Amino acid sequence: MPIRPNLLFLMPDQLRPDFLSCYGADFIQTPHIDSLAARGVRFEKAYSTFPICVPARAALLTGLNAIRTGVTDNGQWLRPDLAACGIHTWPELLNGQGYYTGAIGKMHFYPWDIVHGFQYRVASEDKRWIRVRDDYQEFLHSRGLRKLHGNEQAGYYGGKGAMISPIPWEASVDHFVGQEAVRFIDEYADEGPFALMVGFPGPHCPYDPTPDYLEGIDPAAMPPAIPATHTPPEMIRGNVRGNLGDWNGVDYTEFTDAHKQKIRAHYTALVKQIDNEIGDILAALERTGQLENTLIIFASDHGDYLGDHGMIGKSSFYEASIHVPLILCGPEVSGPAASQEIVALLDVTASLLHAGGAPLPGYLDSRPLPGLGAERTPHDYLFGATSGGWMIYDGRWKLCKYATGDILFFDLASDPTEERNLAGDPVHLPRYLALDAALTQELLRSVTAANFDQRVYTGNSLWADDNFGKRGWQRVYPQRIG
Repeated sequence: MPIRPNLLFLMPDQLRPDFLSCYGADFIQTPHIDSLAARGVRFEKAYSTFPICVPARAALLTGLNAIRTGVTDNGQWLRPDLAACGIHTWPELLNGQGYYTGAIGKMHFYPWDIVHGFQYRVASEDKRWIRVRDDYQEFLHSRGLRKLHGNEQAGYYGGKGAMISPIPWEASVDHFVGQEAVRFIDEYADEGPFALMVGFPGPHCPYDPTPDYLEGIDPAAMPPAIPATHTPPEMIRGNVRGNLGDWNGVDYTEFTDAHKQKIRAHYTALVKQIDNEIGDILAALERTGQLENTLIIFASDHGDYLGDHGMIGKSSFYEASIHVPLILCGPEVSGPAASQEIVALLDVTASLLHAGGAPLPGYLDSRPLPGLGAERTPHDYLFGATSGGWMIYDGRWKLCKYATGDILFFDLASDPTEERNLAGDPVHLPRYLALDAALTQELLRSVTAANFDQRVYTGNSLWADDNFGKRGWQRVYPQRIG
């Protein structure tokens, strides 16, 4: 039997691909992330189709889309009886194949310390959840430090969330996560392979690098933000309202070019910090003789507007929010290569299972990534959903429908910055109608599948139940999907 590879899933939070040098950024150098691309496949059209922290992670954990998980915003989480429904998380399925599964860093589970099948857990949750008493909080406490809200830090409001962290680099959150991953790799001595997910809390806001990483980064060198000229006004107003919440508290009603450039510079410094940690992780794999037998997937849960379209953060289906980096490298993966096939962040789930030798459950919405040698069907389109809207995208044409009533329809081939809304243009009506029909079909399929647990019977199975019709008969609940 061939030696099964270790599996390493590296996931920074809120990272855009155009802030990595391997994706063409000329204002930053990310040599360690670039080294992954140099050994494997870089996906140019990878998308987080549920572009909010918690929905993206719930989908990754289960391999189901956001309508089917029921998690479409950050205030929701998976039902606790998934196993009774016949649904298992990817770490649970890999445990069954003899893998030792670990999760280090931000997972954004509710409750935060639930394990969902991971056998090893070091928690360092979201930079905004300062009251979570996780392992990082204990680490800080042992050094006489504590987690800080952005509003406790000098320059937070004036910089629109961009300031210098008062916590020293050696105690910073991304460094803690990186070094915990290094410690795991150095100390792992089990006979079987490991499957490890490393979730960096950065470069998510607040945009708070340490001074040494910000040094030499010129805000004027940052690529300018896409203007807000054609952004639906209610979308901008909603973005402002959302960021005024206690978790953030920054008012983006006034959002100047200077604000945006400063935020982009600080974000760049945070990306540099994470690249440094990935360098340490790769060095640990090489030092322990495990690099050549480790399949590495690098991706992010979603992007960040960073001022594009007049907004900050994420949650819409604009490119800045949903376009993510995705790199695959390791044993049997030929590289360097750049793939133009449309793929979803959700496809990471099936890829981990396939690489670990686990049979793919029939209920998955996830598909193995190209490059792994798996039997697979390419996506004709990608389907997206959040509590705020729906999307369908075929690699060129993107149709988005929002709860505000706004409908946006873009041709990314001629309009990559998404500034010309073609909804209502009679020239493109046939294309619009075709995508709209496919979106409706996918929504109906997903809604029906999401309610499978409530089915009383499948096919004609109820007719074979001799007890049906007798007093006291009880239906099975929840109905199992498999």
